[in-house]
Formats: sequence, C-alpha cells, structure tokens
Amino acid sequence: MNNQSRKYLLWFAHEHVDFRAAFENFLQEIDSILNLFKIVSSKLKILEKPDDQPYWIVESNSESIVKKIASRSISLRFCIELWAYANDFTAFHNSLKVLPKTRFEPYNNKDKSFKIVVETFCKHLTQKEKIDRIETFSYLPLEGSVKLKNPDTTLYYIEYYGIEPNSIPYNPKTLFFGRWISNGQRDLIQKLSLKTRKFIGNTSMDPQLSLLMANQAQVKNGDIVMDPFVGTGSLLVAAAQFGGYILGADIDFMMLHARTRPTRITQKSRSSDESVAANMKQYGRSSFYLDVIVSDFSRPMWKPGMRVDAIITDPPYGVREATERVGSAKSNPIIDEHQAATHIPSKIDYNLPHIFRDIIDFAAQHLEIKGRLVCWFPVYRYHYSEDQLPTHPCLKLIANSEQILSIYASRRLLTYIKLREPQENDTVSTKNMLDFREMYFALRDEPRKERRMKQAEERAKNKAEWEKKCRESTER
Repeated sequence: MNNQSRKYLLWFAHEHVDFRAAFENFLQEIDSILNLFKIVSSKLKILEKPDDQPYWIVESNSESIVKKIASRSISLRFCIELWAYANDFTAFHNSLKVLPKTRFEPYNNKDKSFKIVVETFCKHLTQKEKIDRIETFSYLPLEGSVKLKNPDTTLYYIEYYGIEPNSIPYNPKTLFFGRWISNGQRDLIQKLSLKTRKFIGNTSMDPQLSLLMANQAQVKNGDIVMDPFVGTGSLLVAAAQFGGYILGADIDFMMLHARTRPTRITQKSRSSDESVAANMKQYGRSSFYLDVIVSDFSRPMWKPGMRVDAIITDPPYGVREATERVGSAKSNPIIDEHQAATHIPSKIDYNLPHIFRDIIDFAAQHLEIKGRLVCWFPVYRYHYSEDQLPTHPCLKLIANSEQILSIYASRRLLTYIKLREPQENDTVSTKNMLDFREMYFALRDEPRKERRMKQAEERAKNKAEWEKKCRESTER
C-alpha cells in the first residue's frame, strides 16, 4: 500500500454471518466477489475482519474497488471512508479533530450540502439522543447547509455496543466516523420478495439466500446458469439479476405448468400465466430466459459437449417435497404397444446419496473449467462431519456455510470449483453420506423423552462451541 491508501469500513447486515467471510480456509460471499473482480491483497488490504462482528476495516488506494464490492454484495449494508475510530469518546473526538484539513476540502464548500447519520448496533437511541450526538461534531470544518434528503455529502457516525443484546454495555465498545461511499445490494431482497412474486411454491428459496448463492457461483454477464431441480425458479431469478442466462429442469410437470395447489392462502387457484418465464418477465429479465424443461435428472439427456458456467440448485430433501425419479419396483416391467402412447411412467424413490452422486457427476461432466457448483446439502447436526460431503477428483470444495434449521437439523451451502475435465476412472465418492430423510423421520418417531435428551446435549454442545469461538475472537 502506498501513501495514497485510505481506510474504509464495510458494515454488514448481522444475519447469515457464516455466509459472509472466509472461515477455516473456505471462501464465502465477500471472498467470492474479490475473486470475481480479481481484487488481490495488494489492492485491498484487510486490516480487521472479526468473525462474529458486523464490520470489516480495509485499506485501499482506490475507492472504486470498494464500490465494486458494494455493487455485488448482498450481506453488505453500506461502506464508508473511515476518518476516525476509537474505543472511547475522548480518543475518538481527539482523532477526528487532528484529521488534516485536506481531508475535508472536497466537501467543505458553502455550495455543498451535507448531513450526519447516526447509527447504533445493539442499542436504541431516541431521536433527541441522536441529535445530541450530532451536536458534538460542531467543530467539523463544514460550511455548507444541512440537507436531510439527497445531500452532496453524507457522513456516518456509528456506535457499536457488541453483539450481546442481553448484556449491553453503558458505553459503546467502538465508535466510527466517515464519509458514505456506497450501499450494498440489499435493495434486491425487497425487489425480489416472494410476497409480490408472480409464481412461487412451498419451497421457493428466499431472495437473500438466492442472491448469496449467485454470488458464490460468481454469476456474471453472459454466463449460462443451470438449476437441475428448478421448481419455481427462485435461484435462477437471482442469477438473472447479475446477467446470467438461465436454464432449468425438473421432473415435476404439474409444478412447472402451475397446476398444483396455490401456495398463497388467499389464492384459490393458479393463474394460467404462472411460470418461471412469467417471473423473469416480472423483473424485466425475459431476454435472459433460455428454457425450463421437464426431465428426470437421474437419466442422462444432455450431449457430452454441453457446457454451463455455473450450477446452482437446492435439491429436494424428501421432507417437504418428494424425491422421485422415473422407475419401477417390478424387476422386468413391460409396456404393451397399445399402451405406449398414453403411458405415464411410474416413479420410485430417489434418495439423497443418489441425488448428490448425480449432481456431482453432472457438474464434473458439464461445467466449464473454473465453473462453480453451488448447492444445499441437508444434515443431521448431531452426526455431521465433513467427510460425509460428496467428493470428485475434478471438483474442489471451496466454501461450506451452515444455515441452522432446528436444534437437530441444518443445511450447508456447498461451493465446488471445477479444476479439470474428468478422466475415465474418476468417480463420485459418497461412502460416508447419511440419508437425511431417513434420519429425519427416524428422529420424529423417537420417544419424546429420548429426543429431548438429545436436544439438550446438542444445545450444550453448541453453547460450548460458541463460547470457545468468542474466547478465540477476544484473544485475537
């Protein structure tokens, strides 16, 4: 970093923390964005990156680099050029008072308006308290008028009180002050809300996680993105927002043609125009819609040369939706010639180990080199270990984030990158994989007393892990 480098504060929404940053050598959303834009450590130096706190402090000689990150990040709320920060009020204001006047010159003009925004984390301030805080900055050399709506310059003052709502300190742990640069892309969460979407189902993925998956897959303009278990297309809607051309498939004919029971309680029947294509039209992305087809993913149907840039998917777990494939329980099923024209294929169970073998094998065959597979993997937390995850010689696991669903169940967002083309002897390994559906229903049928004992053990284990993580963070 040269003498022109400046510090910046990246302030995150404090949710899905495990999806935000690298943990145990895994690359999560921000790291994927840095890699997407080829932002190396020589251009952006990370000074502070607490695992469990809602901010990063970085250093760069280019404001445009910080804006690039904000142009893609879903977990980022806003970023500011950091002018001062400290752990107590006296040191904080002293550091701001000695700031070179040259830092204020571009914004210190009678013709330029400004405002100061007061933010707190883990504590509420009344409007009067916020105004009192603003008054303490009367020494700033700003001569322009105050304008609350669309000012020329927006300044942020942030008081951080930690992350324990049941143990809020009297004084903030850290204070920050700086110039607002850019917001993240959290407006897309509201824009793509399932509440206003044309076509949804019982298991439609919420927009925030869908957009995070698109960032994990590094979807960019011109990419071809596929979801082999497309459902109502929530993941592809998110991919299209970043310029991906979408392609989907699903075995459920009734769902793809909107002939199932409506998901919304107030809706008596499906509209004739509900479809994935209708969702794309709703968001002005029709030109990015390639096709969605009815197919059985367990039966190969694509030519060997077919390639996609990314695969993002949430396969069925067999709990809220069926896991089925075309097949028959009969040893030698025979279809008479006169029945062939009207025959509807029977279906059999498509268990999770089989599903993930097919997903991993499909990715190895049809992803471009350095293309990414991003998929959800359900686990029973009490028995989870990393060796249960599917592997393939062509694919490298680069991200593994957990979303907790209940005391005993969660799902992990896995991101694989394709390193090379498959060879003849390459095979998918699922030898340690447990069938989530079988374990889920086995647990549900357990005696209540035994289930409660296991849940208590799990809570104690999670508490111990959290306390250990907090201690390690404090020591760092």
